[in-house]
Amino acid sequence: MPLDQSASEETDPSRGAPRASLESQLFDTRQHSRKIASPLSEEDQVVQAMDDASPTKWHLAHTTWFFETFVLRQFDDEYQLYDERFPYCFNSYYEAEGARHPRPNRGLLTRPSNAEVRGYREHVDSGLKSFFARKDNDMPGKAAELIELGIHHEQQHQELMLTDILNLFAKEPLRPAYRETALRAPGEPLAKVEWIDFEGGIVEVGHDGEGFAFDNEGPRHEVLLRPFKLANRCVTNGEWLEFIGDGGYRNAPIWLADGWATVQAEDWRAPLYWEEADGEWRQMGLYGLQPLDLAAPVCNVSYYEADAFARWAGKRLPTEFEWEVASGGIALKGRMLGHDALRPLPAETNGGGSLLQMIGDVWEWTQSPYAPYPGFEIADGAVGEYNGKFMCNQYVLKGGSCVTPDGQIRRTYRNFFYPHQRWQFTGLRLADDD
Repeated sequence: MPLDQSASEETDPSRGAPRASLESQLFDTRQHSRKIASPLSEEDQVVQAMDDASPTKWHLAHTTWFFETFVLRQFDDEYQLYDERFPYCFNSYYEAEGARHPRPNRGLLTRPSNAEVRGYREHVDSGLKSFFARKDNDMPGKAAELIELGIHHEQQHQELMLTDILNLFAKEPLRPAYRETALRAPGEPLAKVEWIDFEGGIVEVGHDGEGFAFDNEGPRHEVLLRPFKLANRCVTNGEWLEFIGDGGYRNAPIWLADGWATVQAEDWRAPLYWEEADGEWRQMGLYGLQPLDLAAPVCNVSYYEADAFARWAGKRLPTEFEWEVASGGIALKGRMLGHDALRPLPAETNGGGSLLQMIGDVWEWTQSPYAPYPGFEIADGAVGEYNGKFMCNQYVLKGGSCVTPDGQIRRTYRNFFYPHQRWQFTGLRLADDD
């Protein structure tokens, strides 16, 4: 298959919105964050299950702090700070904005209360509405850009809210469900994977500068790709069971050295949230503890695990650029948060010579280190800390997951995590050389 990105970006729902719709997008996003939190008890929203996660209350306050700090306090002379103590509590990692509460201790923030955080959100939302009312026809371009960035930032935190809730509930002895509903019966493993061929060549990758994108998605530049193949679907739970059964977690030669050290130190024997009892595997998800669906994509695996599986299978992980150009003929639609499944689902078909599950279901690990593109420049001011300073020791993931907000994904979107992390809905697709 040719490496062709001509399947038009006009179908891409995330290429930026006219100014007139910016206000509705903003408040739709703000409302959806509250909707995600609504099934939770007050106690659920305070606890921090691990250092990498944050309490739901903190997510709700931090996304509010972002709009207060980068929009209202910069561009609205009439705005009054809600509480002078809150910037310390809810700044995440912006050094330019001053001291902040340590990340591992966010679960200690029993104060301010949930009620105060709700009041904080209402205060800032009111300020934003007033700002739009007064500036809609004369809004500074930089303010509009920061509002759009804030919308996408809050959508990222909506995904984090759900993955952090799952991590918390998985550690609860009662194994609570975020959503109580019937699931389909676990299916049989899918038939053998099909391979899709792609030509090599010099191709352009990265965002073209039209519409919204995070700074780490550009500049657009050329790369050389050798001919390659991609599996038509993601690796499944059933295939991962074969890996486990063949001693995958005990076979040192297939692991990177750091990965093997992590397996030993953490006693990994299966993906995160898998549990075995009486010879049966179950998986903790947002629906609680459920029988393992063999046909569903494996998820909650680290880069180390994904790389080891690929070596065990005699294949490799794709590069981020192989994934990007291979997705060129595929509409940017998939089983994301708007699909409301809240779990990865099996591929709907297993044939036809086309790529499946590229968008949604699980984030797909690539073998590409998260590094700056040629010509990348960090933006001025505190927002320059958003992505650039994390370009070290992490790997790029593509495609979004079952809890990624719709419209958040672009072909050029670069998610990134450290190679040991696996609390996100992270899975893999195999690649091979032609």
